[in-house]
Amino acid sequence: MGERKGVNKYYPPDYDPRAGGLNKFLGTHALRERARKIDKGIIIIRFEMPYNIWCEGCKNHIGMGVRYNAEKTKVGMYYTTPVYEFKMKCHLCDNHFVIRADPANLDYVIQSGARRQENRWDPTKNGQVVPETKETQKRLFDDSMFKLEHGEEDQNIANSAKPRLAKLFNRNEDLWADSYTANQKLRAEFRKTNCELNQKTLKDKLLLKKSSLDIPLLSEREEDKKYASLLSMKLTPSKSILELTEDIRKEIILQSSLPTSNFSRHKEEKAMKILNSSKKDLGIMPKRSSSEMVTNQDIKKPKTSLVGDYGSSSESE
Repeated sequence: MGERKGVNKYYPPDYDPRAGGLNKFLGTHALRERARKIDKGIIIIRFEMPYNIWCEGCKNHIGMGVRYNAEKTKVGMYYTTPVYEFKMKCHLCDNHFVIRADPANLDYVIQSGARRQENRWDPTKNGQVVPETKETQKRLFDDSMFKLEHGEEDQNIANSAKPRLAKLFNRNEDLWADSYTANQKLRAEFRKTNCELNQKTLKDKLLLKKSSLDIPLLSEREEDKKYASLLSMKLTPSKSILELTEDIRKEIILQSSLPTSNFSRHKEEKAMKILNSSKKDLGIMPKRSSSEMVTNQDIKKPKTSLVGDYGSSSESE
């Protein structure tokens, strides 16, 4: 675009070369619309996101490498290096975030409007090649003995890593020896995953339509199922379903098989006293022999006993 504008300039008939150039003659800036805020010390540049961030306005993820039209402003100096600040608008909402350059740490710092996705680690702990610091470089240049020791240490690290690298190389060669079969398995796995995602999306849409909701649904977890079952049974979530079932089973086993009654200690002692007494006291007649059998006339005579006579009738009645 810049080259096209550079070779296709239109010079009006009243152009005077003594004005110092076409831009000065027309009263425009060389950056044109990107310099519309040049009077405030702001120019518009194309800024590329240096790392992954989360927008605080819409809570969406913005990946590293996404480009924006940013307002570039000089806010200070780090020794002889200018410190610039970049303000840009999120392409998914109306939120603005500000990112400032950090020359001291060779990084960028978010000032407002966004949050950095933390996925940084120490490269020395995972076997990565780490550039030497300025102090180490200076010592390597000045101290010959330190340079020799440092070189031998690097050589030892390289020798110790050779078997591991050879093992990884051989494994990679064995795995991708048949590229067609490997590609076929990989594509089959992708198709399976894509089918599962489509089914889950369709199920979520049906559930949202049934509930008349418009919210994003999260993935279902075993813990969510457990708490949902506890809430449906109106139980406390302190115990699991298996533990509660086992407690109920033990309670049923320990219960008495006979119906409960209000049989007190006093009544129990009274009943035992009556049972231990003689049969005569209980109103039970002893068994008689055939010679002592009474006649029918004797039977008709009323006899006194402890048991009341209920419902007896006489011949006169």
